[in-house]
Amino acid sequence: MTTQPAPSRAVPRSPLSRLNHGSHRAALNIFMVIVLGHWAEHLTQAYQIWGLGWTVPKSKGLLGYQFPWLVTSEWMHYGYALVMIIGLFLLRPGFVGRARTWWTVALVIQFWHHIEHLLLLLQAQTHHFLFGKAAPTSVLQLVFARVELHLFYNTIVFIPMVIGMYYHLRPNRQELSAMTCSCRHTVHRHEVAATA
Repeated sequence: MTTQPAPSRAVPRSPLSRLNHGSHRAALNIFMVIVLGHWAEHLTQAYQIWGLGWTVPKSKGLLGYQFPWLVTSEWMHYGYALVMIIGLFLLRPGFVGRARTWWTVALVIQFWHHIEHLLLLLQAQTHHFLFGKAAPTSVLQLVFARVELHLFYNTIVFIPMVIGMYYHLRPNRQELSAMTCSCRHTVHRHEVAATA
């Protein structure tokens, strides 16, 4: 005997509610494609520096190799940081339980990462550099080189995101009953298939 999914709850009216209800799974997939694309850029740049021995200015990732102005533009870096914080914030209501806790950890870390990029952007726009430096410098760049620092930032945001996604797609019974997003139906189908 197979169990039926819980009856559908009322259809949300606001765009944010719709995003975290019927469109949550699709939105998470799109968001993860953006995140993984950004990771590809960072990993390519890291390989260019440490694997190929290129200098940091020459190591521009995939897009930067074709469009060098992208890597030197603080707008591009800030834009990605902004997309990340908006995505983490907007998709958070769809998470429950352990998944929400880990997703919130990623959001908090990304908030600081966003502040660092905002500082870099403001310095690039005003040509007033902080800390007596000759180029835009973020707070933690006083201690760590920029490439390594932002590779680290992306790692410590990505890890809790992945843990959050794992728990979101593998909820316990209490979390499954609290879920209202479209991911719930996918999880439920897998549970039914596993017990059949």
